[in-house]
Amino acid sequence: MADTSDRTAELKAFDDTNGLVDAGLTKIPRIFHSRSKPSVYQREGSDGEAEFNIPIIDLQGIIHGDSALRTEVIEKVRHACEKWGFFQVVNHGIAVNVLDGIIRGIREFHEQDSELKKEFYTRNISGKKVYYQSNYDLYQSSSADWRDSFGCSFFPNPPKPEELPSLCSCKEIVIEYSKNVMELGLTLFEILSEALGLNPNQLKDMNCAEGLILKGPYYPACPEPELALGISKHTDDSFITILLQDQVGRR
Repeated sequence: MADTSDRTAELKAFDDTNGLVDAGLTKIPRIFHSRSKPSVYQREGSDGEAEFNIPIIDLQGIIHGDSALRTEVIEKVRHACEKWGFFQVVNHGIAVNVLDGIIRGIREFHEQDSELKKEFYTRNISGKKVYYQSNYDLYQSSSADWRDSFGCSFFPNPPKPEELPSLCSCKEIVIEYSKNVMELGLTLFEILSEALGLNPNQLKDMNCAEGLILKGPYYPACPEPELALGISKHTDDSFITILLQDQVGRR
């Protein structure tokens, strides 16, 4: 096994390349060799398949102001929160071209020339509105993940247009997508408030809708995929892991 100084040197050499897409790797460096295999958590059904049925809430009626359907949706949300603490929404009002656009914009950012994006590459994201990095915990983790990430913070204030990447479609779509997500978030906070028997504005008035962080991960083609993981087992502060009867489900 390489000593600590060798590993640190390898990490620094990789970090200086400003991300996986720009590293031009044809073989997996040792820092990416996964030291653990993905764990599988499942409740066994009769056919041996995992039986996770996360509630799916259709917001079609909510978006179009149907009061009867709103009451029905609120009840479904109440049940989902009691049983799961988590649910998936469909027909949420964000147009398909916006959803496709944010995926395309994030891809274009990652795949543009390294000289055009290296100004956003950083190891310390504190106080930064827009950033690009490969493995936020590169120097602390036992093995690096095969992943680059674009990040954009909209709290407490959104980035100014001139702070966003200008030479790809990422700039315009990030602004449009974030507005759509904020509007959807406000709708969901209203529904959650009502599901709790509160005034519709209760959670919004508590500033629960003040934060928004956009993360755009990118997983380049891996020359030796059997040696690395795109994302390893982990926990995220302020994010959700779903527990149900000692089982774990993720979406």
